[in-house]
Amino acid sequence: MTIAGLRPRIQARLVRAQRSRLVGLVVALTGALALIALPPATGRQPAVASELTTIAQAWPDAERTDLPVGLADGSAYTPMLFFDLRESLGTAPSPDGTRLRLVLRSVDGAVRELRRLPVDRAPQYSGLTRSGDDIAWAESTEDRQGRARTEMWTVNLRSGQPARRLTTDTGEVIFFNSAYDMVLDRGRLRWASVAPGEETATEIRSVALRGGPVEVRTEPGAWAMSALPWLVSAGSGESGPVQLRNLDARTVVDVGASESELITCSPAWCRVLAMSGSGPSRIELMRPDGTDRRQVADGTASASVIDVGALDRFEVLSLADAERAAAGTQRLLLHDLRERRTVVVAEGVGMVLCRDGVLWWSTGETETTGWQAVDLRSLR
Repeated sequence: MTIAGLRPRIQARLVRAQRSRLVGLVVALTGALALIALPPATGRQPAVASELTTIAQAWPDAERTDLPVGLADGSAYTPMLFFDLRESLGTAPSPDGTRLRLVLRSVDGAVRELRRLPVDRAPQYSGLTRSGDDIAWAESTEDRQGRARTEMWTVNLRSGQPARRLTTDTGEVIFFNSAYDMVLDRGRLRWASVAPGEETATEIRSVALRGGPVEVRTEPGAWAMSALPWLVSAGSGESGPVQLRNLDARTVVDVGASESELITCSPAWCRVLAMSGSGPSRIELMRPDGTDRRQVADGTASASVIDVGALDRFEVLSLADAERAAAGTQRLLLHDLRERRTVVVAEGVGMVLCRDGVLWWSTGETETTGWQAVDLRSLR
């Protein structure tokens, strides 16, 4: 299944949550769903030629780094947010396996533990976001009856103070494994939750980093957070039109699509997955107003991440022929919308994430053996 194809499931889950008025965290996509989707092998020609330029050839001065999967204590590290190529934030189990830790890792191997949660309570750290020296995240755990509890936490990396809880008044949080699931802006943390009631509506919640009550703004319809001040249709990836809503201007942009197209949008670009009788036929990108439309791949490729057009310039794609699919890996591609070219980033890739201008991926066929990252902001 392609990443774009996951959004109808997200919308269905969101609607079910509203109808049943669930209590707790609604996680539409978990870290496991960041694994690159492996399309079925076909007899069609691959989306790009095997002689494609590599990222090292296209940008010799690109800033890159390699991280071993293991920490000094032997535990396996999974990066969830890169600040730059020197520091990242991620998770690692405690050496005895009883806790899941949130840690800050430096490229020199230094590790600072920020939080730890017992593994028998199904812990998750989600929505990690940063503004300057402040970072914030959501923590979810389950009690012995399986009921979920969500809290928002924050820490200032340079103050030397421990992490502190911002609020437990989170609502029914909606996460899509997007870089915009939670946003820090002007001293406030913002996120989206399912509004209570029978009518489909979304709460945009926020709390000041200094603490205080949670402010709630309710918007009719099913929405997901995007780059402020925008929301996007939570049903993006469904056939038919989608919308973008500007919270400041209180305006809505309608993005047209035919019944054979699946659309996913950011404020700057929309990804169009054109469908045919046999499945996806091509991937196109266009502006939300329908202009500047161009094909970036055929149906053998898939989108590697939910968010469209990193830095309003790069589309992250993946490609797997039968041999790669059998090994559980893919070729990672990057389409440069400005230069209108596609380059090969890496081979033998497993998990892929892209946030705050950094693209990173896991290596290893049967299990993760390491992590590699490239700073897209250095591709000039």
